[in-house]
Amino acid sequence: MIRRAGPEDMADVLEVRRVVFIVGQDVPEHEERDGKDDEAIHLIAHDDGKAVGTARILLLDGVGKIGRVAVLDEQRGRGLGKEIMLAALAELRREGVGRAKLAAQTHALGFYEALGFVAEGPEFMDAGIPHRNMLLDL
Repeated sequence: MIRRAGPEDMADVLEVRRVVFIVGQDVPEHEERDGKDDEAIHLIAHDDGKAVGTARILLLDGVGKIGRVAVLDEQRGRGLGKEIMLAALAELRREGVGRAKLAAQTHALGFYEALGFVAEGPEFMDAGIPHRNMLLDL
């Protein structure tokens, strides 16, 4: 089940992100915890009562920036990442946003392209991981 996270869910949201990004990808904690969580919409996915995935949405000048998309290793390969992204896009449409953007790790470009996102601009490094910006008109 995927839903909009409330304040009571933030410890679980941050724990999923800690496991996936800080532990799993060696992203420095100060980069993962960038101080923008209080202004964001968060999604949380549960399986059998356990938080297993999340995403963060920032609304900026009519554009929704989707980030911090994370799924625990044991849940990968089951379509949960796609479900989270579809929920994020639905949330943006409910908010009246006309365009979604994200910074995709380059190994995941195909995943986002399958959802309709188009890569733009050059590859860049973020937290030591190669990324590309991607856009989708809603």
